[in-house]
Amino acid sequence: MASLLYRLGRFSFRRRRLLLSIWLAALAVVVAGFGVAGSALDEQFSIPGSQSQQALDRLKAVEPAAGGVSGQLVFTAPPGHRITEQPYANGMAAALREASHAPQVGAVIPPQKAGTVTPDGRTALAQVQYSVAGPDVKTTSVDALKDSAKPAEKAGLTVHVGGAVFASHGVQIGATEVIGVLVALVVLVITFGSLLAAGMPLITAIGGLAVSLSGLMLLAHVFSVSSTAITLAVMLGLAVGIDYTLFILSRHRAQLARGMDVEESAARALGTAGSAVAFAGLTVVVALAGLSVVGIPFLTVMGLSGALTVVVAVLAATTLLPALLGFAGRRLVPKPTSRAARRETSAKPAMGARWIRTVTRRPLLTVLAGVAALVVVALPARELQLALPDNGSAPQGSTQREAYDAVSHAFGPGFNGPLLVLADTSHAKGGPSGARSELSQVASDLKKMPGVAAVTPPQPTSSKTDQVLQLVPATAPDAQGTEDLVHSVRDYGDGVRAHSGVSLAVTGTTAVNVDVSSKLSASLVPFAAVVVGLCLIILLIVFRSLVVPLKATIGFLLSVAAAFGAVVAVFQWGWLADVLGVSRTGPVVSFLPVILMAVLFGLAMDYEVFVVAGIHEEYAHGSDPREAIQRGAPGAFRVVTAAALIMIAVFAGFVTLDDAIVKPIAFALAFGVLVDAFVVRMTLVPAVLTLVGRAGWWLPGWLARILPTVDIEGRGLPAAAHAGSHTGEDRPREVSHGR
Repeated sequence: MASLLYRLGRFSFRRRRLLLSIWLAALAVVVAGFGVAGSALDEQFSIPGSQSQQALDRLKAVEPAAGGVSGQLVFTAPPGHRITEQPYANGMAAALREASHAPQVGAVIPPQKAGTVTPDGRTALAQVQYSVAGPDVKTTSVDALKDSAKPAEKAGLTVHVGGAVFASHGVQIGATEVIGVLVALVVLVITFGSLLAAGMPLITAIGGLAVSLSGLMLLAHVFSVSSTAITLAVMLGLAVGIDYTLFILSRHRAQLARGMDVEESAARALGTAGSAVAFAGLTVVVALAGLSVVGIPFLTVMGLSGALTVVVAVLAATTLLPALLGFAGRRLVPKPTSRAARRETSAKPAMGARWIRTVTRRPLLTVLAGVAALVVVALPARELQLALPDNGSAPQGSTQREAYDAVSHAFGPGFNGPLLVLADTSHAKGGPSGARSELSQVASDLKKMPGVAAVTPPQPTSSKTDQVLQLVPATAPDAQGTEDLVHSVRDYGDGVRAHSGVSLAVTGTTAVNVDVSSKLSASLVPFAAVVVGLCLIILLIVFRSLVVPLKATIGFLLSVAAAFGAVVAVFQWGWLADVLGVSRTGPVVSFLPVILMAVLFGLAMDYEVFVVAGIHEEYAHGSDPREAIQRGAPGAFRVVTAAALIMIAVFAGFVTLDDAIVKPIAFALAFGVLVDAFVVRMTLVPAVLTLVGRAGWWLPGWLARILPTVDIEGRGLPAAAHAGSHTGEDRPREVSHGR
């Protein structure tokens, strides 16, 4: 690996104009393609094959108006008045007529027909059924629905327009998210002490991100790519793109400060630091691709989109960066009087060296204190609640949030997420008369079930054998009680089919969301086992050690548990909710755990590779275990600190988004990186390796013979490879295994 990347670095340095032209051409092609094809993002969450999705597909076929997405018009008369008063009734009727003529609207159900008028007669709720699914509703159709409220407003009614049709129209990235990039630039300037050097990671990362992002937008015409997947790709592309380039560029600048030739230094930086970057990127890609294990299409696409972005970031760091180093030439050499040069040549211990000495002076105490602190932060994770967000999580002041709150106050939270029960009577015992009798009994039984607020009578469809009942839960769409009710109705349906032949299927947006959440919860353990297992194998091959992969995995589990604990404290308990702009506390998005585990595991392994590679490199060149830690870890301290701060800044920038999906994920990633980089990798890792000594690099002989040998420290490079970095006494050695 080291030799291959060494040759790639030298080739890219020498053929820099060719490499730059290739990247510019690739960017021009994908941007032009996206400009011609346009956007085709899909915001719908579904699980093909689930009961809710199968029933929804059937419902769309037999009754398009019922199978499409729904909207709501909430009419409220002034205090002391009723909506049945003539001026208000006329205004409401005019509004409903305009709504029925809005584009893509299949049907409008007036409040009187649906029975959705409050006992005091002051508030009424009308349902608007579209003939298409949510992602297919045009913006002009939604705008027309908003405009339809004007006649009622002129009549003196207060009108709120909401419903599932407003659930998501994509994530809009604005100026506040760019703050993370500006923070990254400041960190890079402080790290390198040079604007030229600081600009290179940003240029490389943004160039790679532009290529991958435009490519994803093109692929959205073939696959169902959501705006959440794009946002995740942007976060990852910026974060890892800057970090990977930072790691290679730091090695290059350090070698230049010690007098190495520019071309040789660029090749060597790629052969050593670039090898660590390649394997770090591989762990991220494996973790993200592992989301396909969950078996949910939109989550698979989300993971593969992020993986593609990371692959492009690695390619940019290993090809575009060496080309840019060739253009920069000796201008990247630190001035002899600069802080960067003094840091590389001074015998005085730097802050990183002092920190490593501190945490390894009493390693057992360090490990116990660090683990105890993480466990305390992780304690709230026991109360983690998961669900897909609804309009109740929308920003305060938005039309869908106001409608949601108005419906909850007037009718109850369950009216914001009614369930649809599709009854198939094709196999009913007793024929049509037996089916009618059974459905009447079903409606009566459902009304008596705990957690049910209302049930409508069976409604016929265009199919003679299919009828629909609407069931309103007593709890909010994302509440545990609603999920329990879905399962209870399905259990009841099993009994109905057994004795009458009538099949009941629970569907609708709320039921689909419940199925997605249930599927995610059931697949979390196998997903974690597959991803962690594959990455353990990768680390086993890279470091040829049993302790290092196990230590890395245990540290990751502590980091992710602490991140879950912080999420519960902020998004469920409300700690710092006002500061972070959390519009409503409650369950967090149901796929946060798998996204967090996939991304954070990959990033945690990045820092593990960066820190341990330096220690392993010193050990491979003759240092004893403790000396290897004292010499190898400080070199990674500055780079990992800068990389982690950049990651945190980029993720934190997305916490400002008013999106119930992205906000908790971005917060969890930012907090997880903070804990993993500074507590686990830079504190616990050197302390644990100090405790275990040579055992940290032990591998059974039989396993050592089976595993392939991968050189990421540059031991296989030419003899001149270590000029300026090691003395002639530091001859590379083979690490002993099984002896």
